Amino acid sequence: MTQQPRRTPLLFGRGSWVEAHRIADILRKETIGGALLLAGAVLALVWANSPPSDLYESIRDYRFGPEALHLDLTMAAWASDGMLAIFFFVAGLELKREFVAGDLRSPQRAAVPIAAALGGVAIPAIIFTLINLQDGGALEGWAIPTATDIAFALAVLAVVGRSLPTALRTFLLTLAVVDDLVAIIIIAVFYTSSLSIAPLLGALLPLAVFTWLVQKRVRSWWLLLPLAAATWTLVHASGVHATVAGVMLGFAVPVLRSQQAGGPEAGPGLAEHFEHRFRPLSAGVAVPIFAFMSAGVAINDQGGGLATSLTDPVALGIMAGLVIGKPVGIMTATWLVSRFTQARLDPSLTWTDVFGLAMLAGIGFTVSLLIGELAFGLGSERDGHVKLAVLTGSLTAAILATVVLRIRNRAHRLIQLAETTDTDRDGIPDIYEHDELPDDGSDRPASPASEKTAGT
Repeated sequence: MTQQPRRTPLLFGRGSWVEAHRIADILRKETIGGALLLAGAVLALVWANSPPSDLYESIRDYRFGPEALHLDLTMAAWASDGMLAIFFFVAGLELKREFVAGDLRSPQRAAVPIAAALGGVAIPAIIFTLINLQDGGALEGWAIPTATDIAFALAVLAVVGRSLPTALRTFLLTLAVVDDLVAIIIIAVFYTSSLSIAPLLGALLPLAVFTWLVQKRVRSWWLLLPLAAATWTLVHASGVHATVAGVMLGFAVPVLRSQQAGGPEAGPGLAEHFEHRFRPLSAGVAVPIFAFMSAGVAINDQGGGLATSLTDPVALGIMAGLVIGKPVGIMTATWLVSRFTQARLDPSLTWTDVFGLAMLAGIGFTVSLLIGELAFGLGSERDGHVKLAVLTGSLTAAILATVVLRIRNRAHRLIQLAETTDTDRDGIPDIYEHDELPDDGSDRPASPASEKTAGT
């Protein structure tokens, strides 16, 4: 029998309909969250520079919580430590979902977003460090420009990139998921100033019970919520940033349910259920509240005004990292993967599309502001410079990405038309039903026709 030639691996090849449908549902929710995030940030910025700015400061600095548990915190601290724990819980669920049942489970498909994410972290960090070498104290902020804010980016896409192909949207989301994983590792390793071992070890007990319950498919909130709160409280008391507890709890939730003798059939675990419940809370409440509490900076109070603030080397490093470092790192890493794996770009796409997406990844907000607070202290002069630089750099990246993506808008519309046409009206676009599986399995994980036949 004549051996069929192996197909050349594709970069940004279209995945299965099941995965595309799931990603589209996530992106819709994150887009709404992005709009609320922007609204919260704008409201905070306007309020902080208006006559009743003292009221904004009073709200942000208001303290409450049990002091005995080290939880007598300001509203701003509750937003960064508490609200963002929900954000990172959802990120943990999504990370585990991607590694167990999503694109990242396949080394071939995972190579591009993982490499791109790492490149998009390394180059901005290097640029920031080079600009701030003369000031050792400023180097604490090296990680600020390394994060991509998926909600903010998707809010921009909702306005200027509605026709962006599914493969590119999936890549952006997957890159952001890996970016979140790198961010939480950076926060845990580099921004833990003091560590108390006893509370950290104590957190393992409620975490273990939480894990056992969710593995047994227990979803009773009155059991799980106190355990999650206990884990968060002990991690917070240990000196590790409390958002790490969110990721730990997210990783504990099973993605798939294994089939047991005499038990129910294998199927989805509780991760899908929790993600469905908590993603709207994260995108619609937690992140916008954090944005409102963190983005309010009085420009006139920043040691000479806006111009002086943005010429601070810290601000320059952040803006250069977001606007230049992110796209350079992502493009370089993606090109290297294609070069060494001999993969070719999907014929319907061009490197201009990839560059536009790389520019869009330069929008950093939520995690960038969090790292800025951890690096320089909430309310400090440099924290104000960080906020202005993150806002300016993200806005610049959004504008440049809009210009680049608009160049290919007509081509994107044609791709979208092909991806949404459903002539037989069976709920699955024709292009997914007619696709064939690649010989080497490196491009598309499954044929929609086979998925439909299997009843998944």
